[in-house]
Amino acid sequence: MNSASQTLETSDGLEVRLAESAEEVAAAQALRYRVFYDEMGARPTEAMRRRGTDFDDFDAVCDHLLVIDRGRGAGVVGTYRLMRRHVGEAFGRFYSACEYDIGNILANGGRFMELGRSCVDGRYRNGATMKKLWDGIAAYIHVHGVDLMFGCASLPGTDPDQLASHLSYLYHHHLAPESLRPRALPHRYVEMARLGRDDINPRRALAALPPLIKGYLRLGGFVGDGAVIDHQFNTTDVCVMVKTDLVTAKYRAHYDRSIRED
Repeated sequence: MNSASQTLETSDGLEVRLAESAEEVAAAQALRYRVFYDEMGARPTEAMRRRGTDFDDFDAVCDHLLVIDRGRGAGVVGTYRLMRRHVGEAFGRFYSACEYDIGNILANGGRFMELGRSCVDGRYRNGATMKKLWDGIAAYIHVHGVDLMFGCASLPGTDPDQLASHLSYLYHHHLAPESLRPRALPHRYVEMARLGRDDINPRRALAALPPLIKGYLRLGGFVGDGAVIDHQFNTTDVCVMVKTDLVTAKYRAHYDRSIRED
């Protein structure tokens, strides 16, 4: 995708593409507010509450991937925020760095991108909408030659003991290679290995994870060392990384099949 106006995929009334205007970015921010603050109990700043939108400094420099319902006129129903390496370096920081030491990613991550602020309208939380978001991410990765994507993913709640099976499973079965592994900042570090490896039922633990984290793991994803409590968002965060080989392979297979069918 060479410009924000290029449509990545359209079918069944759902269109996925990058935001083309400030108004579309504002629609994504309003969706984020409804999901994160109205629905999930995050704590907005006073400025956010007055505007009814979730926003921060990163919004101005990131690409905003949107799923738009054209068929029923519902507007933006899904979003992801994407920031490529050169954009983050020019901006001077990455969002994940407020929770994690990402020095290993900066040193060894190649052409990476940071992603985050993923959310879907409650009425559209289904496989079709998530597939559209992943189609958009895959096309973005393919066009920009991204080697690695990473970002903070959230587990609901702020009590790590209640999340012991989730965190321990991720630590024992999906810890990132040391050369790439981020580590939670010392003052925010929460131990993930709260249970022993033999005390976990891997199949049951995987099934209980939030769908987004499961999606990353199915693409070969892995996690950093240490969780972080995010009291503003009422979540416990882990840093997730995915090498994009499987993503681009699936996209290319789909693209090649489409060309043959045409």
